[in-house]
Amino acid sequence: MLTKRKLGRQGLEVSEIGLGLMGMSQSYGPANEAESIATIHRAIELGCTFLDTAEAYGPFKNEELLGRAIEGRRDQVTIATKFGFALTASGIDLQRRRDSRPEHIREVADAMLKRLRTDHIDLLYQHRPDPEVPIEEVAGTVKDLIRAGKVRYFGLSEAGESTIRRAHAVQPVSALQSEYSIWERNLEERFFPLLRELGIGLVPFSPLGRGFLTGTAKPADEYAEGDFRASGDFRFKRENFEANMRIAGIVKDVAQAHGARPSQVALAWILKKGDFIVPIPGTKRRVWLEENLGAAALRLTEADMKKLDDAVDKQGVAGERYSELYSSMVER
Repeated sequence: MLTKRKLGRQGLEVSEIGLGLMGMSQSYGPANEAESIATIHRAIELGCTFLDTAEAYGPFKNEELLGRAIEGRRDQVTIATKFGFALTASGIDLQRRRDSRPEHIREVADAMLKRLRTDHIDLLYQHRPDPEVPIEEVAGTVKDLIRAGKVRYFGLSEAGESTIRRAHAVQPVSALQSEYSIWERNLEERFFPLLRELGIGLVPFSPLGRGFLTGTAKPADEYAEGDFRASGDFRFKRENFEANMRIAGIVKDVAQAHGARPSQVALAWILKKGDFIVPIPGTKRRVWLEENLGAAALRLTEADMKKLDDAVDKQGVAGERYSELYSSMVER
C-alpha cells in the first residue's frame, strides 16, 4: 500500500502517487470504458486514491466517468478537478480560451458536483490563469465555495510566481499542478523555493514525459491524428526524437541496474526530489497502473539521482514541450 503525503498546510493529505484520468477520455487514443473503470477500482485497492480529472477532459466526459466509477466508494478517494477553460460541447472555445469569471466558476462547480455524483470536491484547481480576471477574484470565489462546503482545498495549474503569491494571500493554495519530470526541470530554480516558503505542494503531471521516459515512445508522425504527441509536444518531433531518446536510454540503464522498469525510475526520481511532491501518472490500463505504483518501493541512490539529473543537465532537451497555442496559456 502507498503511504500518504501532505499537500499544503491546510490539512490535505493524499496518496504519495496519484492517478491522472485524462487519457481515459482524450489525447492518447481511444479508451475502453470498462477497463478504465477497472483501472480506477484497482488504484483504490492499491491505495492510489488521489484521482485527478477536469471538466475540460472530454469535455465533461471524464468527470462523468469518474462519478460512475466511484459510486459507493466516494469516501475512499480524494477528487481533484479543474475549472478555467471556456468550453463548448466539442472542446475549448479557441476564441475566448479561458473563463474564470466568478459567476462562471460558481456555475461550473455546481455542474461538476452533479457529474461527479458527490456533494464536495476535495481539491479544485484553476486549470490555467485567466488574464481577463484578477486572480484575487478567482481565489475569493473559491474561498466562498470552501465556506459553502462545496470545495475543501484550492489549487492552481501552470501559474506563475506572482499569480501564486497573490492567490495565496486571499485563499491559501494547497497545490500547484505543473509539468515536472526528469526532462522537464524548469520548476526547480524559481518555483521550488517559493512552494517551500508558502507551504504549497507540487502535483506534477506528465511525470513520465507523456510516455517518452519509458523508452516506448515513437516519433510524432507515427502517432494517430488527435493524439497530443502527434502535434502538441515538439519533443516528439522526428528532428528531436533521437536526441531525446538518449535521455530515455539513461533512465533505462538505471532501471536495469535495479531490476526495475523505466517508469518506476522516473517516478521514484520525482518522489525523492521532495516530500511535498505527489506525481499523477496517467494511464487507462491496470497493467501500467500496477507498474507505476511499484515506484513507491524503489529506492534510488544519490549516484542514481546524479546520473538522471546529468542526463538533461549535460545535453539539454531538444524541442519545446508545447505548441505556441498551449504555451500562450502557461505562466512559465
